[in-house]
Amino acid sequence: MIRPGLKFSHLGLFVHDMQVMEDFYTRVLEFTVTDRGRLPIGTTGKFADLVFTSRDPDEHHQIVLVSGRPAEISFNIINQLSLRADSLGTLRKMYHRFVNEKVANLTAVTHGNAISVYGLDPEGVRVELYIDTPWYVSQPIRVPLDFEMDDTALMHWAEQHARALPGFRPRAQWRAEMARRMGVSET
Repeated sequence: MIRPGLKFSHLGLFVHDMQVMEDFYTRVLEFTVTDRGRLPIGTTGKFADLVFTSRDPDEHHQIVLVSGRPAEISFNIINQLSLRADSLGTLRKMYHRFVNEKVANLTAVTHGNAISVYGLDPEGVRVELYIDTPWYVSQPIRVPLDFEMDDTALMHWAEQHARALPGFRPRAQWRAEMARRMGVSET
């Protein structure tokens, strides 16, 4: 159950180089272009190009790439764009894809409650790919891990590490606490 009223749907990114960014999000992260077009920018007489992408056939777009990112902006206000992987196998596959693509600032970490792979897209937006673990620990936690371990060893190491951290408990217990705080508990 989720809090009624609003649900996160999609994100738009202003980009410098549409072709490079479209390639990264479609080829590397396997989004599909669902639409593209142009819109006027206010009353300036200029137009923005838009590329709509999605990984879900129920969502017309999850990430929209929009031309017009000013060159003079030196700080990217997006801390990160996070995508949940459906399994450790998928996360591992994407990690190796990032290695092969020479994605900048590539790192694998545990947050205790998740195992994450981070890298930068071609224009410097930090992309996190992650899986949840079956436990919760108080945040923030960010500890490098050896992604070359096999799945069993990696999950064993991650659990042992998490058990030593503050707030360790089963994810189901943490979720029940959050549902109560959000007013959506079933009891």
